[in-house]
Amino acid sequence: MNHVSDTVLVSPAELVSLQAAERVILIDTRDAETYAGGHLPGAVNLRETFTYLATSTPEGLQELRDTFAAHLGAIGLSGQETAVFYEDAMNSGYGQSCRGYYLLTWLGYPRVKVLNGGYSAWKSAGMPVSTEAVTPVPAVFPTDLSQADVMLTKDDVAAALGTDTVLLDVRDVDEWIGDSSSPYGKDFAPRKGRLPGATWLEWYRFMKPSSQGPVFKSPDEIRAECATAGVSPGDTVYLYCFKGARASNTFLALKQAGFTDVRMYFGSWNEWSRDEKLPIETGLPVVKSLKKPALALAA
Repeated sequence: MNHVSDTVLVSPAELVSLQAAERVILIDTRDAETYAGGHLPGAVNLRETFTYLATSTPEGLQELRDTFAAHLGAIGLSGQETAVFYEDAMNSGYGQSCRGYYLLTWLGYPRVKVLNGGYSAWKSAGMPVSTEAVTPVPAVFPTDLSQADVMLTKDDVAAALGTDTVLLDVRDVDEWIGDSSSPYGKDFAPRKGRLPGATWLEWYRFMKPSSQGPVFKSPDEIRAECATAGVSPGDTVYLYCFKGARASNTFLALKQAGFTDVRMYFGSWNEWSRDEKLPIETGLPVVKSLKKPALALAA
């Protein structure tokens, strides 16, 4: 049986135990007004975990590193603490807490967790909440960490087109079918569509209802969802969404389910759609030709 220290997802009760055992920095990824209305006691607010729009050029990735090293140091992460991200509810925050987990994983931070079910689960469990603003004690974020190989550039994705690599699109259905370009509005990005040859698994499918609100499905359930789209734990999977939040939710789900070769195109559709030289598929997706085994009929 896994101990809390071995898992990324923690329940409200497990988070309380974790806080009693080690130094924890709680990071609230919601907007400032929602945070002010009530948050986990001691949590600091870092909305840019969700809002930052990145590009995958060398300069863009360096800016991403520098920006979050500064932000995360300012809220007290020195490499010795466990970072725990949370959002309001797992189905309404577009994966924003998981985006924090992905960014710290990429940066090589040793201890990162996500509150499964978010603030809604915390309240449903009868845990205390606070409206007091928290003044963090700044630290120096470590810059000598070994970065994880989980970040893709648009060139990496372009090179994977037409190969056996699974290009997994986890956006909402209106974006997948090309009706909308983004969650920010139908015409926020200049082109609507999807990566050529992409496979679709809407990010909501990796969560399920519980008495405390939506939570992640179990590893077996996640593998079963992937199997319906022909995706297996041994595949090389390249994830994308619009800006790397919903894909972070899926990244966490797949890693928890034992998928080993998973990376994310963090620039996602926001970057890809703005480069007219990059190919896209448009219109309604068509049924792919699949050879189905004949069913044996009972006599």
